[in-house]
Amino acid sequence: MRRIPFSVQILLGLVLGVALGFLARAADLAWLTSTLDTVGGLFVQLLKLAVPPLVFTAIVVSVVSLRGVANAARLAVKTLLWFAVTALIAVSIGIGLGLLTDPGRGVNLDPAGATAPKTTGSWIDFLTGIVPTNPVGAFVEGNVLQIVFLALVVGAAALLVGDPAEPFVALNRSLLSIVQKALWWVIRLAPIGTLGLIGNAVASYGWDLLAPLAKFTTAVYVGCALVLFVVYPVLLAVAGKLNPLRFFAGAWPAIELAFVSRSSVGTMPVTQRSVERLGVPREYASFAVPFGATTKMDGCAAIYPALAAIFVAQVFGVNLGVTDYLLIAFVSVVGSAATAGLTGAIVMLTLTLSTLGLPLAGAGLLLAIDPILDMIRTATNVAGQAVVPTIVAAREGTLDRAAYDSAGKRDLIEPVDTERLDPVPA
Repeated sequence: MRRIPFSVQILLGLVLGVALGFLARAADLAWLTSTLDTVGGLFVQLLKLAVPPLVFTAIVVSVVSLRGVANAARLAVKTLLWFAVTALIAVSIGIGLGLLTDPGRGVNLDPAGATAPKTTGSWIDFLTGIVPTNPVGAFVEGNVLQIVFLALVVGAAALLVGDPAEPFVALNRSLLSIVQKALWWVIRLAPIGTLGLIGNAVASYGWDLLAPLAKFTTAVYVGCALVLFVVYPVLLAVAGKLNPLRFFAGAWPAIELAFVSRSSVGTMPVTQRSVERLGVPREYASFAVPFGATTKMDGCAAIYPALAAIFVAQVFGVNLGVTDYLLIAFVSVVGSAATAGLTGAIVMLTLTLSTLGLPLAGAGLLLAIDPILDMIRTATNVAGQAVVPTIVAAREGTLDRAAYDSAGKRDLIEPVDTERLDPVPA
């Protein structure tokens, strides 16, 4: 298998998974569906298991390795700015498609039978989602943003303490190396995990659920495709002076895994590896990618809520005005941080609906097809999480352009160039 490129292995797993999924659905093979679900679920679980120690140790080491706090602050501000810019573009596309397609017109669904989802979003979650109640809880729950917060504080403190903190920093460096080694054993299983994930999705959902909501589903996929294959390439070419094809060659394994796993956090280790392969310095990538995995969601927090809000308003007969569309844009740009402690596009949608004063029960109308929509949404999320650090590094002059140009020529699981990617010793 090592002779077959890793991206091709994932593609083979994807094709075989689709075939097995259709077989399980057509022949009603419950045992096959259950097996596919177990295989895919275990793979995502293994990936998520590595996320907390990976994020914490990588950020602590990276913060200590940064040459100055001013540099770190500038990178953080520029990252957040690009997060906001791309989110604004994405939500504008979502609103535009909603006005163009009228996804809720003519839908034969009974809104009276819809119930509000149990999990909803609120602006209070912005603060409670960032600051943990206790440090152990953040790791137990796998709350990435809280772990990022803790790591930044600990890393900054270690940086200021100086030499007395060096044993602690050395311990984190050792733990980081161990976690990365174990993680790549898991990532080598990605083709098998892909087979299980996509196979279970096809076997469990098929395409039967799409008929009543075909227009809405198409609008979501078209919107995400426009951001993924038009907006991002244009930004890479114009803002970063980079060849977009090289980006997709390097980032495609992460985008592909995001599509089948439907988990930005689960895909995060592969995303970070891909970003580093594209020439982004590890000390910056280890901050930007984990942070983006919880707050950079152009698919889930921009395109989808915009289209879904218009859909719900039309189903319930509510007319939206210019102010409402501006509120949708505001929630999409700022609100993703408010749901950082939670998961799922449903949370972001309920936050948008409550801000507009629309019935939360409207979100229940879309729950049936949410897994199918979540595939393209998550792929868009992860692509954005890779695009922004790449652009920022290019504009800062820290991007290794030789590595960027050759990213697609090197396999994702090849040994990393540690001289380029490892943080500079403190």
